[in-house]
Amino acid sequence: MRHGDQTVTAPNAATAERWIVLLAHGSQDARWRQPIEALVAQLQARAPGLGVALAYLQFCPPTLEQSLRRCNDLGGISARVVPVFISGGGHLLRDVPQAVERAAASVPKMTVRCSGALGEEPEVLGAMVAATLRLSEDL
Repeated sequence: MRHGDQTVTAPNAATAERWIVLLAHGSQDARWRQPIEALVAQLQARAPGLGVALAYLQFCPPTLEQSLRRCNDLGGISARVVPVFISGGGHLLRDVPQAVERAAASVPKMTVRCSGALGEEPEVLGAMVAATLRLSEDL
């Protein structure tokens, strides 16, 4: 997995019809991208029947449009865009819906849907609580 790859995909991506596309904010700092890329790798391992792609809203490639086009080129017929954001405010209210609409228009034969912010899911909140408590054990 290298910064600047057109898309980050599972080994079976050439035959995947269904895709998960993680959409993260983006940063020019490669260290910031490492946890997002680790999430992609874990998804690839746990969902071998799905294609997994990565896209960024800003600051680094690939864009959502680039990733969805690549998914479509690899046989994708449907994609779920999952915003890797902690909350549904800010970018999720305006920028993400606009990016999804624009990107979906570039792949008219694909069904593209977007979920809510990953960080608002109950199991993610639970994991953040557990991690916070573990990090505070030496108080």
